[in-house]
Order: sequence, then C-alpha cells, then structure tokens
Amino acid sequence: MSDGPNPHSKHSKYDTSSGELVRKGVSCPKCGPGVFLGIHSDRMVCGKCGHTEEKQND
Repeated sequence: MSDGPNPHSKHSKYDTSSGELVRKGVSCPKCGPGVFLGIHSDRMVCGKCGHTEEKQND
C-alpha cells in the first residue's frame, strides 16, 4: 500500500502554530480563503471556478 500520508492532501495545507490556524496553500483570488489553487508544473489552477495563473520562471 502506502508508505505514509499523502504530502499533498488537505491536512498539509494547514498548520496550527501557537494555537492559531495558518493556511499554507495559495488561495483562489475569486473563491476566497479555504479554496486552494492546485499546483502544476507550469500553472496554478482552482478546481472550483477554473481560475488559472501562470507560474513565473525564476
């Protein structure tokens, strides 16, 4: 089966440091907080509304 939890699952998008909820993922600018953008090799896409942002080549 699996060697451990999926590193890209929902629990990896949040952190509870010092008793406060911190969102670590990139939120969709149209849908708001709680809806994260899916990260692909060349773009970031919202699965809810379809908003797409091209990644910058650094």
